[in-house]
Amino acid sequence: MSDQEAAMAQAGRLVEELFPHALGAVLGGSVAQGRARPASDLDIGVLLPDSAGSGRQVIRHDGRLVELFLNAVGDIPRFFEWDRARRRATVVFVYAHGLILDDLDGHVARTRQLAEEVVALGPPSLTADQWRHGRYVLTCHLDDLMDTPAASRHEQLVVADHVLRQAAELTTAHHGAWTGIGKWLPRRLLEADPELGEALLDGYQTVAEQADAALLAAAVKRLLDLIGGPLREGYSNSWQA
Repeated sequence: MSDQEAAMAQAGRLVEELFPHALGAVLGGSVAQGRARPASDLDIGVLLPDSAGSGRQVIRHDGRLVELFLNAVGDIPRFFEWDRARRRATVVFVYAHGLILDDLDGHVARTRQLAEEVVALGPPSLTADQWRHGRYVLTCHLDDLMDTPAASRHEQLVVADHVLRQAAELTTAHHGAWTGIGKWLPRRLLEADPELGEALLDGYQTVAEQADAALLAAAVKRLLDLIGGPLREGYSNSWQA
């Protein structure tokens, strides 16, 4: 039995034990994509009757960490809208690309079809205000990066982290592509723009390994040129409670 098959068997047992009333379930994440490592958790989407409600749980099952995405079947359309609005669509991808564990009466198949439609639609575009705010924030982080001496390693590393995250958000948005966090940040970034994405990631690595911010700064300047340029003076923002 392969590691993936073993993970599917464990996930199936878990759903049977904890959610005997489930309408269906899928196994997503790294395991479904064949990228799992020994310590990888299991990402399981569980469809439940409407009376069960929706939520998220993290448990340990047979020594393995498991993240459960629990959704009442009637909540799925509204929940997918919310998940898409975050521009990451975490649970949408679980259903679109996951391995089906069980499907009672075709509920998972219908949910997968909707998830595939959302993935194909892509994330919502940023508004004009969001673009201006994003450019301003990235410009501020870039200025801080260039102003931080290499001797201030803790500050330099933290600023470089903020630079990369903001740059990834704007790069993916520029291409109308999904974004990500954690290990999904570099994956989504490279999918959206292999050349610029690699330049940003290599620049970040150079900051980490050599305390040299020049490559990262150059990549960020390329990005800013694509999306309207740096934004400093002239930026304004209104706040409403």
